[in-house]
Amino acid sequence: MIVPMKKVSVIVQAHNKDSMLKSLRKRGVMHIFTEAVRTEKSEVLRRKLDDLAKVRNNILDKVDAKNLPPQKHVSEEVFVELHERYLQLIETANNLEEEVAKDNTSIELLRPWGDFNPDEIAQLSREGVSLAFYTLSKKDMKALDPDIPYIELAPMGALQAIAVVNTTLENISGVTRFEIPDVSLAELEERNAYAKQRLVEIDATLKEAGIYLDAYQHMISRTEQELNFDQVSANSDGGDDLSWITGYLPAPEESDFSKFASNQGWAYLIEDPSEDDNPPTQVKYAKGTGIIKPLFDILGTVPGYRENDISLWFLLFFTLFFAMIIGDAGYGLVFLLAAAGMHIKAKKANTMVLLIYVLSMATIVWGSLTGTWFGSKMILESIPFLQNLVIPSISNYPELFGLDAVTAQNQVMKFCFIIGTVQLSLACVLNIVHKAPNKDLSLFADIGWMIDILALYFVVLQLVVGEPVNYSMVAGAIGLGFMLVVVFGAQGPGIPFGKGLTAGLGGFFTTFLNTISCFSNIMSYIRLFAVGMASVAIAQSFNSMAGGMLSGFAAIAGILVLVIGHSLNLVMGLLSVVVHGVRLNLLEFSGQLGMEWTGISYEPFSQTVQEN
Repeated sequence: MIVPMKKVSVIVQAHNKDSMLKSLRKRGVMHIFTEAVRTEKSEVLRRKLDDLAKVRNNILDKVDAKNLPPQKHVSEEVFVELHERYLQLIETANNLEEEVAKDNTSIELLRPWGDFNPDEIAQLSREGVSLAFYTLSKKDMKALDPDIPYIELAPMGALQAIAVVNTTLENISGVTRFEIPDVSLAELEERNAYAKQRLVEIDATLKEAGIYLDAYQHMISRTEQELNFDQVSANSDGGDDLSWITGYLPAPEESDFSKFASNQGWAYLIEDPSEDDNPPTQVKYAKGTGIIKPLFDILGTVPGYRENDISLWFLLFFTLFFAMIIGDAGYGLVFLLAAAGMHIKAKKANTMVLLIYVLSMATIVWGSLTGTWFGSKMILESIPFLQNLVIPSISNYPELFGLDAVTAQNQVMKFCFIIGTVQLSLACVLNIVHKAPNKDLSLFADIGWMIDILALYFVVLQLVVGEPVNYSMVAGAIGLGFMLVVVFGAQGPGIPFGKGLTAGLGGFFTTFLNTISCFSNIMSYIRLFAVGMASVAIAQSFNSMAGGMLSGFAAIAGILVLVIGHSLNLVMGLLSVVVHGVRLNLLEFSGQLGMEWTGISYEPFSQTVQEN
């Protein structure tokens, strides 16, 4: 369920603002919306965060992330000294890397000329013989004006090198001037070697700093907390006498917060959010449905405060979609073993592990019903027990049960359309239940949509599977549903019926297009059949490729083909789940619900680390 929120305003004397905010932060139940405000302190804190993150990331690059050294805690004074030192080392390393890159280029250019003293070139210039150095192709060198005095030098790679005497080659295509370094080749190489050695020493120092990674993380968290406090303070309202802050807290916290605010001596107001307010969303998952939260976190989806909580339905349908798209009981076993491995490694089953358990078992069940085990017909033929688990009419190998492939495929497609019709109709039912307590007449529009969906289901069956349909009854049902949507679609609490009817008639053409969309939404569920069949076909292809190599010296190659092939198929299956399985929930189902997933997650203003 989506936890009801209360809007809270707390008022104190201006000089008590900071202490009030610290108390609110320590309490940790009030969500406060903030807009980015540039203050002098915030700019300092942001620069500090950047520097801390820079050093920490540099240290992480040097250490073995899987085998971090024992962490060492130091006082803040010592940490500041260490941090400044590491910042300077990183800056030095950056400069040295630029210097090394530049010197490497110069060394490569000058090495063909051997070691020489650049001072001699400068001495020639003082004596009236100036030299300008250029590189160019052989073709461009032959095209030079013969009156130009130049000395041909040793080539630089594929290019010719020349020194032009007492003139320059301006505006001549194909000619590139370069400057001679101010030190000799030997000095360049010596400087370059020193810089590289210094870089090695800096890397070693930063690697040793791995013992302070926790200290850096603590300081980053503390600085983020300070920045958050500064932004909340900057977003508060008030003047010279009073200061106040407004936010939201879960309704179950109202009583405790009232006592807390009274004990603090604050003036406060707690009220229900208005229609113009946009409270944050806190989802309280029912028992068993919380395992879907990791998926929501990955997708970054949060329902709006006034939208439906569809966690249960999302979990049920996503599990079914996952099973049908992966479609192979053998792959389900792989996922099950992976979940067991994660479980053993973590020594407990977190929500992600539990979700994988559920998805893997659903995949095993669906694969068993369709007789699909690593896409192998031979496995199914060899084990009678597995054949007993199969529902022949939806089997991927119907010929083993005396059925033809078209009949089985039609049954699976029909099942997909049934799923789509049920899910889209469920969206209408949820809307009706959501609107009924508010006496919202637009619920009749949802009844109309449900009638249209059920009628269009039969149209889809006739077009795709070829099942007979009574078009007059279907047309009548679609017409009835359409009229209900037109008449009641724009109705709502506080809207006069006539005004709503006028708006509905004005949206007549839009409703017509949306009715067509209903048809395409049901059709969209055929992707479950198509992607599942594609996965089986790919598995069968790799099995066929490896089939002729599983004996003699080629056995290893055959096993590699099977392992790599099925691994690729698994990865593509997971991508298909994201593209298709998630889409059906977030677009088709959510679209019918009218959900936009534009909610803001409830994140209370709270203290994450202890401050000095």
